[in-house]
Amino acid sequence: MSQYRPGQLAELLGVSTDTVRRWCDEGKLETVRSEGGHRMVEGRSLARFVREQDDAYVPEALLSQSARNRFSGVVTRVERDKLTAVIELRAGRFRIVSLLTREAADDLRLEEGDLATAVVKATDVIMEVAPL
Repeated sequence: MSQYRPGQLAELLGVSTDTVRRWCDEGKLETVRSEGGHRMVEGRSLARFVREQDDAYVPEALLSQSARNRFSGVVTRVERDKLTAVIELRAGRFRIVSLLTREAADDLRLEEGDLATAVVKATDVIMEVAPL
């Protein structure tokens, strides 16, 4: 399960770290504590929060590539069956849905709450994640 520090969320959402902490204190974002005692937001909580927003910040692309239509955001839905997978991403106010093979989705290990980038070239959408 992905977890994010308040500073990471601030960059992703285009707000200050203090704003993220306030949202956590208000219960808008559920938090857990890391082993070191730091506040962390789980990916599923972030996905729920982002789905409810009209506008959110789209961070810079994670990887270099010639395609210019790149949308970085939070995975808000993953549905797998035997052959295919539907991946939904919220990038700012945009909702992007991609139909992948099950094998491709499994290789990317995409889960709700993960940070990913949708690359749109013509009618194809390619999902990317940063190297581990």
